[in-house]
Amino acid sequence: MVILLAIVCYAALLLVVSKLTKDTTGNNDSFFRGNRKSPWYLVAFGMIGASVSGVSFVSVPGMAMHSDMTYMQTCLGFILGYFVVAFILLPVYYRLNLTTIYTYLKQRLGRNSYKTGAAFFMLSDMTGAAVKFYVVCIILQRLVLDAYGVPFFITVPLLMAIVWLYTREGGIKTLVWTDTLQTLCMLGALTLIIIQVTGKLDMDFGEAVQAIANDSHSRMFVFDDWMSKQNFWKQFVSGAFIVIVMTGLNQNMMQKNLTCKTLREAQKDVCTYGFAFVPVNLLFLCLGILLMQLATQQDMALPQSPDELLPMFAASGWLGSTAQLLFIIGIVSASFSTIDSSLTALTTTYCVDIREKEGDTRLRRKVHIMMTLLFVGFILLFKLVNSTSVIDAVYVLCSYTYGPLLGLFAFGLCTKRAVNDRMVPYIAVLSPLLCFGIDSLTTHVFNYKFGYELLMLNGLITFAGLYLSKVRQTQ
Repeated sequence: MVILLAIVCYAALLLVVSKLTKDTTGNNDSFFRGNRKSPWYLVAFGMIGASVSGVSFVSVPGMAMHSDMTYMQTCLGFILGYFVVAFILLPVYYRLNLTTIYTYLKQRLGRNSYKTGAAFFMLSDMTGAAVKFYVVCIILQRLVLDAYGVPFFITVPLLMAIVWLYTREGGIKTLVWTDTLQTLCMLGALTLIIIQVTGKLDMDFGEAVQAIANDSHSRMFVFDDWMSKQNFWKQFVSGAFIVIVMTGLNQNMMQKNLTCKTLREAQKDVCTYGFAFVPVNLLFLCLGILLMQLATQQDMALPQSPDELLPMFAASGWLGSTAQLLFIIGIVSASFSTIDSSLTALTTTYCVDIREKEGDTRLRRKVHIMMTLLFVGFILLFKLVNSTSVIDAVYVLCSYTYGPLLGLFAFGLCTKRAVNDRMVPYIAVLSPLLCFGIDSLTTHVFNYKFGYELLMLNGLITFAGLYLSKVRQTQ
């Protein structure tokens, strides 16, 4: 009952923040761009929670089981990626005074390129965010709501209704403030869970640090194995490209950054939270190592799936009811921060890019409801299928669909050539298919499986296709 009450109080707090921060005029400039008045430091802090989804809250600690702390190599690459976003992409977006970043493609490459970029984003973000929220809904169902007899088909609409309520008027202006609250809750929960675990291990802070450093899973860097997915340079470069594509070319992630008052403030915002990901993810991985040590101490078998490491302790109640409550608050805050951003970004992209009616308030409200219902439908569909292979397939789909966005923006920014705009949708669809064929071939013939670097290959193929589509100088 305490956990359920905490969730209700948390939802009520979000609604209060929404009420206090919404624009009284309810105009679209406030919903889409926050009137370009957001304090950069609030955006930076809130973006930490928006980038760390509920799935990451569950998954990152478990990464230490199979790949040690090598994920930190990717996190270091993130910093380079955020510098590219701050000093190459943001100046373009601010110079053109964009509401959505895909409008750049219309101005630079043409209408079909513009629609293709927006469509690929919507496909990726809708499916990816729905899967992430689905995983969190399943955990909440299992740990909390099943005990009260609440069916899953009620849980999902209720949670999405909460998100719709606190985003429906304020939009991105409200999210700057609610994400700050949610990041604070998420980081607070993470810190307190670590304190709970070290207490169970009878360690103080210094002893915990020493135990993590001496653990065999504390390996962070891999320089000696070029075939390994954990090779430093593969992870570092891939981390940079992941940020460039999944933040810099993603309306979901960029929309809050575009609400800062000036380009200078937006750059400070991006660089600040870019550096912050290193200590945050380090804490998640350290928690994973401490949980494995606790399992060994108590003769507990480790779960087969790394994603079950933290939930295993939370569900069993072995860490106590306080840790279970903190775990629930942590994943709820992280997941709400992800799904509300997606809901707002998808509404913005559909109104501005697909329908091209940026000033139509009535359309925006209808689309916001439509996107909420689509999320509910996707999540319930995943539950109906009830297959992890389908969820894995959705994640693979998302990784493939970001490649064409990388190729489109790279071509626009790095060349002055024009393209055959009518061919762009076909090139964007063909590129992921070719990547899939190449990945299958190298796996079968050379026993080499592409990892994060598949994104770069996908973008390169799209870039080459655009380059060959038509050769003529832009006017």
